[in-house]
Amino acid sequence: MEKVIAVVVTHNRLTLLSECIDALRRQTRKPDAILVVNNDSIDDTEKWLLSQQDLVFITQKNIGSSGGFNTGINWAFENNYSWIWCMDDDGYPKEDALEKILRSDIETLSLRNCAVVNKEDKKSFVWKTGRYQNIDEVDTHILKGVAHPFNGTMIHRNIVERVGLPKPSLFLWGDETEYYYRITKKNKIPVYTITDSIHYHPAATFSYKKDWDYGKTWKMYFYVRNRLQIQESRFGTRMMAIFHYCFFLAALTVLILLYQKTDKSKKLGFLLWPAADAFNHDYTATPLTILSRLETRKNFSYKKIVNAYFKNLLTGLLSGFNIAGFRRAANL
Repeated sequence: MEKVIAVVVTHNRLTLLSECIDALRRQTRKPDAILVVNNDSIDDTEKWLLSQQDLVFITQKNIGSSGGFNTGINWAFENNYSWIWCMDDDGYPKEDALEKILRSDIETLSLRNCAVVNKEDKKSFVWKTGRYQNIDEVDTHILKGVAHPFNGTMIHRNIVERVGLPKPSLFLWGDETEYYYRITKKNKIPVYTITDSIHYHPAATFSYKKDWDYGKTWKMYFYVRNRLQIQESRFGTRMMAIFHYCFFLAALTVLILLYQKTDKSKKLGFLLWPAADAFNHDYTATPLTILSRLETRKNFSYKKIVNAYFKNLLTGLLSGFNIAGFRRAANL
């Protein structure tokens, strides 16, 4: 029988991690192993992991969810596990989720996903899932073309052999989407959500219409920077990726102007930095360096940077980005 390993990535969320591990232990079809990738947690995670006799764990520096799943999937592959069941620490599977996702009569070379359901109401989908709003509406066992990595995502080792691993350089917010498109678009591997295999997850908190704190929302940097790599994996050609990335930046500009209530000029100017890094293939930024840079610019006059932003955005839409101009504007 092919062996299954559950891979959980965690960072400073011991209460949620223990909830996830308990759910894995209660599975009707138990995983053959549970691997926890600890991204340098500074709470009691390491101490707790050392006391758990049935877990395998790896502690590494914090290189985000992308680095965590890169490490975990690679370890599982190198140790000859056939099925790799991936999840973050803030969700947990229903007790029969593993049994149901393995039982599905679909091809081995496919990306499988649990149905991701709100952990509070146990009914509504966390993200758009076909034409359905909640699990009670679903009238099919399998939804083709739908998946939400890494939330109860089942990957066979054949996929890793063909596609490779998640890119650790992306850190978070987009790493799972880039891997999804690399699997489904570049390699033409089918994807399915198994609707009776349930993975519970907190409700989505990010919204384009929700005002974010300019000085603290460091994740927005990765959201903007990683989008270019996502488009490259989705469309396959650099020019198509650039075109869609330009459209993304233009749309985000409009959304900032319409819905953001605070620091609009600073947020518009901020977009230049991750965009320039995306074109320069610069993946050196960390949460600490992003927060530090945001802090130093809190009282900066953004008149010049906003003017440069709109000038270079227009140039980019017409000619595929004036990258040098973006770099200069981003460093004003």
